[in-house]
Amino acid sequence: MTTPITIVDRGRGPQLSTSRITVQDLVPYFQEGCSYDEIIEWIPILTPEEIRVIEHYVEEHKEEVAETDRRIRERAATRRNPPEVEKILQESRAVRRALVDKLREKPNGEAR
Repeated sequence: MTTPITIVDRGRGPQLSTSRITVQDLVPYFQEGCSYDEIIEWIPILTPEEIRVIEHYVEEHKEEVAETDRRIRERAATRRNPPEVEKILQESRAVRRALVDKLREKPNGEAR
């Protein structure tokens, strides 16, 4: 018998009972419309069942999750990196976006 996957709070905010992955760790992927397979490509320790549990939690706690995401982004915006670090981050985001776009393409080159 397997232990059910639930959302728990161990002091870092809502997270999976099966790992240290928090709900907020997956929010950006949901916002970008990533599929479960795409999320697993980026976080390979996750199972589809775990993603489903987090997605269900987000749906049921939409306002709370959105408010926490807003606060995280607001706090992050006030932190500034040196310009050379910001340049590296922008380049890596562009690479990540290109990889996500490539993953979304069908094998024959058509968009999904």
